[in-house]
Amino acid sequence: MNIKSLLLGSAAALAVVSGAQAADAIVAAEPEPMEYVRVCDAFGTGYFYIPGTETCLKIGGEVRATVSFDESSAEDWDSNVRARLSFEAKNDSELGTVGSYIRLQAVQGAEADINDDLDSVEVEQAYITVGGFLVGRDLTWVDDWGLAGESDGFFGNAYFNTISYTYTSDAFTVGLGVDDLSDEFVGNEVGVQGTLSAAFGPASLAAYAVYDFGSEEGGIAGVLSADIGPGTLGIAAGWASGQSVGYDFASEWTVGAAYTFKATEKLSITPQVMYYDSVDFTAADAWAADIYVEYQLAQGLKASADLGYRDQDGVDDNWNGFVRLTRSF
Repeated sequence: MNIKSLLLGSAAALAVVSGAQAADAIVAAEPEPMEYVRVCDAFGTGYFYIPGTETCLKIGGEVRATVSFDESSAEDWDSNVRARLSFEAKNDSELGTVGSYIRLQAVQGAEADINDDLDSVEVEQAYITVGGFLVGRDLTWVDDWGLAGESDGFFGNAYFNTISYTYTSDAFTVGLGVDDLSDEFVGNEVGVQGTLSAAFGPASLAAYAVYDFGSEEGGIAGVLSADIGPGTLGIAAGWASGQSVGYDFASEWTVGAAYTFKATEKLSITPQVMYYDSVDFTAADAWAADIYVEYQLAQGLKASADLGYRDQDGVDDNWNGFVRLTRSF
């Protein structure tokens, strides 16, 4: 074999090998474009689309630190820290707006001891909404009853597994719900509650009604508020037919008033007074008063303080109060 033949053969072999390698070459795929988080403004501020879906998510939370004192307590003063984290998801569907809400809560301090939470994290609220329907664990409408101060109280329990329907228009809201009261009874019992609220220019009225089928007792309550002068006046009242194991009324009836004075854009001062007849359905009456001060230090950060007094038949007069710092987002 001469040199020329050897060179030609080698070139042919190299061409075959190169062609085979070219046929087997791996071509890297183009990277897929990154999907950035998009703002969702269909359900209000703070929502964003979960990447790859049409579901809008909103994340919020709060940290609240309190130092308090109470003459009726065995301790001169105490401290308390509460943390909350909430998740709210919504999307449109053929059934209307479908939503879900979860709020986790952890408490460390005196409140944890009172509620036997043992400084643990709990699912404080969790429910599903479809249009105006709600089902799950929730703080129900009666939790909204009350004034701007800290000395009011009528519905002692407003936290249930519940199912409800709420209709809302521009001028008024009406709702009806069924509450599972089994946690408060030995057997299975239910209660019903309803609400009606309406706005009339600078004034608004909200009414609440409940009935406990286990105790066969019910109660009604309402709050009237109106913008007057440099602040807002609120008047609240409540009446119960008898003590309810499920809803735990504070007294047979109560009435009170509060005025929130807007001293500056950031500072508000609220004096409040309440009267209670037949406390815990006994012969004892009571009146209570407090002054609540709140100052907005910055966006999402506020400081507040309260000083309260209570005078009840057969019980020593009591002074109580707190200072508090709350950060919410």
